[in-house]
Amino acid sequence: MKSPMTGGCLCGAVRYEASGQPAMQGVCHCRNCQKQAGTAFSMIVGVPEAAVTVSGTPATYIDHGESGNEVRREFCATCGSPLFSKVAAMPGMVFIKAGTLDDTSGFAPAFQVWAKSRQDWIDLGAVPAFDTNPG
Repeated sequence: MKSPMTGGCLCGAVRYEASGQPAMQGVCHCRNCQKQAGTAFSMIVGVPEAAVTVSGTPATYIDHGESGNEVRREFCATCGSPLFSKVAAMPGMVFIKAGTLDDTSGFAPAFQVWAKSRQDWIDLGAVPAFDTNPG
């Protein structure tokens, strides 16, 4: 992906820039991501939190996923766009919602998590799938 990665919410009230290359790119099929995104899955780009600069103030919803781990879901309080997730099990990482990137051309998922909740009609071919979170 191009560096820096830039993006933001639908209304432009919250913008971000992430330097360097992503640590990971994947798809989450958990039911909570489906509900937050309002669609079948969430495309995520994992980057070190220290590499992300945010302008504007996202709102936060504290969620607990099926694993029981805390997930901080950050979104624009004005337009509602989901922007980031921060997972207690992976401190120091930010998971950017790939649909909020200004340029998604370099997005290529390397894994699928929570595949046990994947919609029946989704087939991402040879992308490795894990029933829950690996590890």
